[in-house]
Amino acid sequence: MNAIFLFPGQGAQYPEMGLDLIEASSEAKRVFDTASAVLGLDMVNLIRNSDADTLKRTDISQNAISTVSLAAAACLKERDIFPAACAGFSLGEYPALYCAGLISLDDCFRLTDNRGKAMQSVIDRLQAGSGEAKAPGMAAVVGLAPERVEALIAQWKSDGLSDLYAANINSPKQVVISGSAAALEEAEKRFKEAGARRVLRLAVAGPFHSPFMKEAADAFAPTLDKVQFNDPLIPIFSNVTGNQIKSGAEAKALAIRQIVEGIRWTDEEAALAGLEPEAMLEVGPGKVLQGLWRDTGSEVPCFSAGTISDINERKMHFS
Repeated sequence: MNAIFLFPGQGAQYPEMGLDLIEASSEAKRVFDTASAVLGLDMVNLIRNSDADTLKRTDISQNAISTVSLAAAACLKERDIFPAACAGFSLGEYPALYCAGLISLDDCFRLTDNRGKAMQSVIDRLQAGSGEAKAPGMAAVVGLAPERVEALIAQWKSDGLSDLYAANINSPKQVVISGSAAALEEAEKRFKEAGARRVLRLAVAGPFHSPFMKEAADAFAPTLDKVQFNDPLIPIFSNVTGNQIKSGAEAKALAIRQIVEGIRWTDEEAALAGLEPEAMLEVGPGKVLQGLWRDTGSEVPCFSAGTISDINERKMHFS
C-alpha cells in the first residue's frame, strides 16, 4: 500500500492519549521508554495524570504529541505498514524527520523538548508583558481564499497596519493569522468587510509561526546546531516552502525558519497529491489533518492511525 504518513501538530493532544499503544506493542513501549530517558520524565505518568489544561502547555504538549505520534508509527511498522513519504504540521515535522531518516529518535525528542521550552519562554514573556491588555495571539479567517488573505495583509501592512501575519495556510477555506491583540481586533473588522464568513479568535498560547517567535528561534538554534541531519531516505515535505526537502542541510535550515514563518500546508498537500498515494494516514492523536485533507477535494482517503483500534483497522484494510 502506497501510504503517506501525516503527523499532527500542537492542539491534537488529549488526556491518556497513546496509552493503549504501549499495552499492545513492545515497539510503542520502546518509544515511550526512549522519550522518558531522553527527557528525564516518565511520559506514561505524564500523559496518564495530566489534565487537558496541563497538556496544552507548549513545553509539555510538544513532547507528549511527539511521543504518541512516534509510538503510533512504531505500531504501524510492526504491522508492516511503512510510509512512502512523510509530512508533519508544525511540531509534526519532527516525527516526520525521524521517520524519513533525517534524525535519530533520541535527537527527535531533544529537539522537540528544547523547541517547546524556547517557545513557552516567549509565550510567558508576552503574556507577562501584556499587563491588563490582551497578549498577542491567533485567529482563523474562514471563507476567504488564502491568496486573498495574504494580499490583504500585504496591502494593510503597506497602509500602516503592523504586527499581522498569515501563520497557517490550512485549507482553501481557512487561514490562521497571528498578530498583536490590536492588530487582530482591527483585522477582524477588515476581513469581514472583505467577505470573510467568520473570523474566530483561537484559544492558543501565543502568536505561533510569526516574527513574534524570533526569540524562540534564537534560543532553539544552539540545540539544533548540535544535531546531525542526514539526507532523507524517503520523500519529506516542508511547511515553510510546501516543497520536497532535498537534503539534511536544507531540513536543518528550514527548522529554524519554521518557528517564525507561516505553514504552507495547502502547498504541501498539493505536492503530496502529486505522488499519487493510495491513502493518507494521520499518525498520532486527533483528526485535524484528515479534515484539512478533505478540504482539498481529493478522492484519496485519509485515515486515522492514532489508536490501537485505528491501527489494527489499517492492517486489515491494507492486507
